[in-house]
Amino acid sequence: MTTRLDPRRLLAREFAPIVHDYATRDTQLYALGIGLGADPLDKRQLNYVYEGVDGSALKALPTMANVLCYPGFWSREPNTGIDWRRIVHAEQEIALHRPLPASGRVTGTTRVSALWDRGEGKGAFLQQQREVRDAASNVLYATVTQLSLLRGDGGFGEGGSEGAPPTPHPVPERAPDAVCDLPTLQQAALIYRLSGDFNPLHADPEIARGAGFDRPILHGMATMGVAAHAVLRTVLGYDASRFAGMRVRFTAPALPGDTLRTEMWTEGKVVTLRTTALERGAVVLNNARVDLR
Repeated sequence: MTTRLDPRRLLAREFAPIVHDYATRDTQLYALGIGLGADPLDKRQLNYVYEGVDGSALKALPTMANVLCYPGFWSREPNTGIDWRRIVHAEQEIALHRPLPASGRVTGTTRVSALWDRGEGKGAFLQQQREVRDAASNVLYATVTQLSLLRGDGGFGEGGSEGAPPTPHPVPERAPDAVCDLPTLQQAALIYRLSGDFNPLHADPEIARGAGFDRPILHGMATMGVAAHAVLRTVLGYDASRFAGMRVRFTAPALPGDTLRTEMWTEGKVVTLRTTALERGAVVLNNARVDLR
C-alpha cells in the first residue's frame, strides 16, 4: 500500500508561533488535574494550588511545560498525509532550562525534528519539538519533545531522517529504592482536559468505546504528571527547582480512578521510574527518568 505521506514536506512543515497567556488560575487548575492538593493540610502541595495570603506563594509544576503553547492535533490536517486515526503517542520528554513562572506570557515554536521509517506495514516514528520562551525577553524556559508512532504511514523510503529513534531508558533489575502510591479521581480526565487537551477520547464514553476502551481513558501526559508528582513528593520534598527534565514511554493507558504506583531508582542525578495502575496490574509508564539539578 502506497502512503500519502511526503517525508520531505513533513520535515519542512512550518508552524506559526503560538503566544500563550496564562494566569495563576491556569497553573492551579493544571496542578489539580494531576492530583495536587489531595492533602489540604500539606503546605508543600498547597504551594502548587494556592496562591497564599499575599498572592506570592504559588509555584508552577515542571510538567506544566507540556500544556504551554500546545500546537494541538495538527496531524489531523489533510495536508500532512498522516493516517491520524492510527497515531500512538509513544514518548514524551521535557527539559526545563529554568523554573516556569506561576503566570506569564510565553511563545512556543514547534517543528518536526525527525521522521524515521520502520518499513512497509511497520509504521514510522515522528518526533516533534517545541521551545517555550518568555514572550518579552525570549528567555528559554523549556524544550518539549514528543515521539509518535504513525502506525499507518511506513514504507516511504527515502526522505526520512538518518539514525534511529532514541533507545529506551534502562530500568534497573534490583528492587526499587522508593515506591509512591497516588490515587487518581474518577473525574481526573475531565479536570485535566481543561488545561488544553480536548480529545473527546478522554471525556465521551461512546468515542472511547469506538476506540476499543470500556470508558474514557486518562491523558498520557496527565499520567506523566502524576509520576512527576511521585518524584517531587518522595525524592525532592516538593522542591521543583531541582527538577531538570523528564522522559517517559507510554506503555498502556491509565484510567481515571486508578491508583498509580510509581517505583523509583535513584542513581546520582537520575531517578528511573516505572508506573503501574495498581488495581489492574497494568504498567502505564516504563523506561522513564527524571533528571535532577
